[in-house]
Amino acid sequence: MSNFWLDLPNPFFVLAPMEAVTDVVFRHVVAQAGRPDVYFTEFTNATGWFRAGNKAIGGRLVKTDDESLIVAQLWGSDPEAMAALSQHCAELGYDGIDINMGCPDQSAIKGGGGADMIRNPDRAAAIIAAAKTSGLPVSVKTRLGYTYVHEWREWLTFLLRQDIAALTIHLRTKKEMSKVPAHFELIDDIKALRDEISPGTPLIVNGDIVDRAHGEDLAAQHGIDGVMIGRGVFANPFCFTQNAKREMQHATKEKTQRHPFIQSKPRPVAHSIEASAQTREMSEAFSLRSEYRLSGASHATPNESDKQDSRHTESTEKDVSDSAESVSHKRQLIDLLHFHLDQFDYYQPQMGRPFETLKRFFKIYIRDFDGASDLRDQLMHCTSTNEVRRILSNHR
Repeated sequence: MSNFWLDLPNPFFVLAPMEAVTDVVFRHVVAQAGRPDVYFTEFTNATGWFRAGNKAIGGRLVKTDDESLIVAQLWGSDPEAMAALSQHCAELGYDGIDINMGCPDQSAIKGGGGADMIRNPDRAAAIIAAAKTSGLPVSVKTRLGYTYVHEWREWLTFLLRQDIAALTIHLRTKKEMSKVPAHFELIDDIKALRDEISPGTPLIVNGDIVDRAHGEDLAAQHGIDGVMIGRGVFANPFCFTQNAKREMQHATKEKTQRHPFIQSKPRPVAHSIEASAQTREMSEAFSLRSEYRLSGASHATPNESDKQDSRHTESTEKDVSDSAESVSHKRQLIDLLHFHLDQFDYYQPQMGRPFETLKRFFKIYIRDFDGASDLRDQLMHCTSTNEVRRILSNHR
């Protein structure tokens, strides 16, 4: 059995599995914004599929050939069902199987899956063994423990002895959910444990990682192999790109900016009608502001006046640049939403998901620019993708 996890760059980046989010539609959106090295599907219940077939999993395993590398994330407590679905995933062309042993959702736990595996290691071992019958590399995604952080050592020791293809650790317990900061302070100890027990098992960390730059910093500091990003993609859909940190900083700046004359680093001006209009407005506003300041500096010497003019010119250039980038950022996000709408329509016959499920994504794109809140409110009242497109046509 080949293990693709061993052939990835260091560090590699993974799109986390997220229920009702990382379906074939959204994975293509992420690829459009900036590809990770590995994609995970939504959580798919092995027992449900085993008993009722594809109608029980609602399109969760729909994939395309261009989604490589892609891992099917499965959960369940029945080894027979896990073996059957894992083999089916191999037939579908998946590159790997990942067993969810960390989901804190009560429905998963009541069924003996997700984080309940932490309390039942023998069952976990049986599920891993069942998935391996697929012939695909089998990895595990889990948490530090069920209730207490100190559970991590015993639990991860057990998993590392199961000859798994890779191990992803969400750096919180099941009880902590996402209510506390991820325990980055444990990474070095976890890596030391991995190095002691199974040094060939790729180690992936997850939790509170915002973008590629953040992940690269963690990898350089701790020597981990991979980084998984989940909720970070909601804050910045470009989080897997090399310039993701710049995009995030710009979005944060736009959100917190209080007036048009804030000092910031100059950036290239986008060539567009909208940018030109905003540039003129800001230049005119700056001219009035400059006249007011100069009127109060009538006793300044010629050299002092030159310095003031220079400072004002630099400020104008920064304001113009920020205005243009704001327009460019807005256009990028709206273009990405258009792409999402197109993908949703294209895959709708296979997925069968209602339009309402799209609305949870609007906040990813309609944010951090003037009028975003009002526009998002309009979109939330839409009933079709075409209606969304009509409203967006006035905001390009």
